[in-house]
Amino acid sequence: MALLDIVFCAFIVVVVIQVFYYLLLFSRFAFSKQEKASSENHPVSVIICAKNEGTNLKTFLPSIVSQKYPKFEIVLINDSSSDDTLEVIKHFESQHDNIKVVDVKGIEAFWGNKKYALTLGIKASSYDYLLFTDADCQPLSEFWIQEMSAHFSTKKSIVLGYGAYAKVKKSFLNKLVRFETVTTAINYFSFALAGMPYMGVGRNLAYSKDEFFKANGFINHIKLHSGDDDLFVNQVATSQNTAVVFSKDAFTESKPKANFNAWFKQKRRHVTTAKHYQSKHKVLLGMLFSSNLFFWLLSCFLFLTGYEWKIVLGLFLSRLTIQYITFGFSSKKLNEKDLIYFLPILEIFLIITQFTIFIINLISKPSHWK
Repeated sequence: MALLDIVFCAFIVVVVIQVFYYLLLFSRFAFSKQEKASSENHPVSVIICAKNEGTNLKTFLPSIVSQKYPKFEIVLINDSSSDDTLEVIKHFESQHDNIKVVDVKGIEAFWGNKKYALTLGIKASSYDYLLFTDADCQPLSEFWIQEMSAHFSTKKSIVLGYGAYAKVKKSFLNKLVRFETVTTAINYFSFALAGMPYMGVGRNLAYSKDEFFKANGFINHIKLHSGDDDLFVNQVATSQNTAVVFSKDAFTESKPKANFNAWFKQKRRHVTTAKHYQSKHKVLLGMLFSSNLFFWLLSCFLFLTGYEWKIVLGLFLSRLTIQYITFGFSSKKLNEKDLIYFLPILEIFLIITQFTIFIINLISKPSHWK
């Protein structure tokens, strides 16, 4: 068999794999409806771990303090900050009865480890249901706590939410950052709806304190600087105990990185946790990325050679059409419709970025979270 025949056959296999993911997996989120929430108002502890976040807390904490919810507390964790973070959170504590401050001093064994600080905050919390976000996040609705906590039940102890990034006009980097965020959200929502939850994001994640202690907290990956959100969910989430929330009142929004280098470093830290996922998740995610990469590489090669170009074009457009439909419905759910106009360009740039990160991470390890 000639080389072009082999490449052509490989392209067909890649397209079939891609169509499988979009039709059988991603369509679950694209065409899903939000599950009905409970009317019960569980007492909730909102937990925020802050390291050198004094300025962001002044800006974003009021949107959490002002949440419309009958009973909640805010646990503010100062993780060995060197700026005015401790003074800022103590100021908020003095003005609000439902704020609790946990001041974490750095110790050699857990230096720079967010999981250690989070564990102390969780232990200090008063309520059984925990809702997590970051210091540079704000809820996009005053009913954020209501929407997230309403999906806890006797069966559901983990709630996955969406953490968006703020839009910046006329910025390709911002579109790339948001595209990566939307793509990740589509992945973990779709996997969860298919009964295979594998991650969540700490910008908008909730779980029960009982679930945390049953798993002995972060002990299985305490030495890894990243993964307080995705690795924990990967460890404890099942098809029975996990709920997904994608109603717009449940969204949070964060400040995006202002330059490519800062975002690239952030992604390097995040990617390091994926190799610790369960084997089935690594296989499925690896196959997804590989098929994305080879779809573009093989299609470009076949177009350049002109080999069976009519069939190649038909397969190429079929895959692209299915992607546009599923991504279009999904991005509408997540209020990110503007990204659909740049879909192929953003996907190619993201694939290149992710592949570069993979290679660089093989050579050197990224630094810790702050």
